[in-house]
Amino acid sequence: MQKKTHDYDNVFKTMKMKHRRLFVSVINDVFGKDYPLDVKVDVLPSEGYLTENETVDGSKEIEEQISDFLIKVKDEVYLLECQSYDDGSMAIRIAEYAFIVARQFAVWDIGKAIIPMPRFSVIYIKRTGRTPKTTTITFTFPDGQSVDYNSDNVILEELSKEYIIEKKLFPYIPFYIARYENEIASEGDVEAAVKDLMHFKDEIIRLQNENELSDDELIDLKGFINTIITHITNGNKNEERLVNIMGGVVIETESDKIKIRTIIEMGQEVGLADSEIIKKLQEKIIGLPLKRAEAYLEQFGKQTM
Repeated sequence: MQKKTHDYDNVFKTMKMKHRRLFVSVINDVFGKDYPLDVKVDVLPSEGYLTENETVDGSKEIEEQISDFLIKVKDEVYLLECQSYDDGSMAIRIAEYAFIVARQFAVWDIGKAIIPMPRFSVIYIKRTGRTPKTTTITFTFPDGQSVDYNSDNVILEELSKEYIIEKKLFPYIPFYIARYENEIASEGDVEAAVKDLMHFKDEIIRLQNENELSDDELIDLKGFINTIITHITNGNKNEERLVNIMGGVVIETESDKIKIRTIIEMGQEVGLADSEIIKKLQEKIIGLPLKRAEAYLEQFGKQTM
């Protein structure tokens, strides 16, 4: 059974806010564009929308969600939505995003309105038998007219590590390891995962030496990869080996230690369980392995009897 997790979404959203430049190559690849990597990229305001989700007991609940990546490059608006599992509400969510764009870019006059739709694509981190090749929204009108608004989906499991490096699809790299989730989580054979991680490590270091990646981009990519690894392993015997390939995150600065101490103290003050505090540490400190988070909790936390 695949995990429904916010960890993948958190990495994707953090990457888009800190390193939007890296997504230009993704847009070029998905939509057949040829933007230079230094083109100006504007992240558009992502307003909330409501969606109905099914809970564990089968009941329904309404949740507010935020769009993953709504951006403007030159005169084109793009939406890249990251999905870690099959979701039957995806098509209607894309439609909701489209009308968020309409409120920002629609042109109207007396008796007329032009509503521009963004180019969109759904990026599926993992694949099941239900994962669709395309996403289609069909608009029907009272006079019988019907218009299909569709786009091919990106299914990361279908992309090779060589293709990802060749096309400089850096935002995909942290999620590549998800194709080995079953083997990693069950403590099975992880040699294929190790081999692929070594490949990515060598290639991103090479590209950094060739000035295709900045120092900050390289460091954060390693951290993002380790965040996904620590989510999948959840502290099992594979975690240390896999995290060490990219290099574990070492917190040394005083400002970092103050941030960690604050998270721990605030968590304990409001009565959070140790497991919840550790989870928050790993969410806030990209790439922080489980064992290191536990060590910080022991170091900075109040000892309870």
